[in-house]
Amino acid sequence: MGSDHRLNGREERRLPIMMEVHLSPVARANDDRCERTFTDNISAHGIRVQSTSAWMHGEQADVTPMKEEISMRGEVVYCQKVANNRFFVGLKFPQGRIPWSILQRFNGLVLTNIFGAMRW
Repeated sequence: MGSDHRLNGREERRLPIMMEVHLSPVARANDDRCERTFTDNISAHGIRVQSTSAWMHGEQADVTPMKEEISMRGEVVYCQKVANNRFFVGLKFPQGRIPWSILQRFNGLVLTNIFGAMRW
């Protein structure tokens, strides 16, 4: 692997954060695909969400946390079909880091646990 910093084929570490979000296509012609759902994991620049609809690579989606956080516009990078007509959808946020407070809190806990367990 050498200087490759990828983790299991991913560029960033994914945190197993589950939060309720509203997922909707940017092209509002498909309002039937708007749904309340949950994240499966979150990184600094992307998320994986559950969906009842198939999404196409490159589609744009708005993701809004239900806990009064700002909406982020993401691009679909994959859509994986799982059991019972459910899908996992990977979205990247090219406009920057996710500012959601839950990610900041979780990241702080992870860093505290890692550095707190280290002995110098």
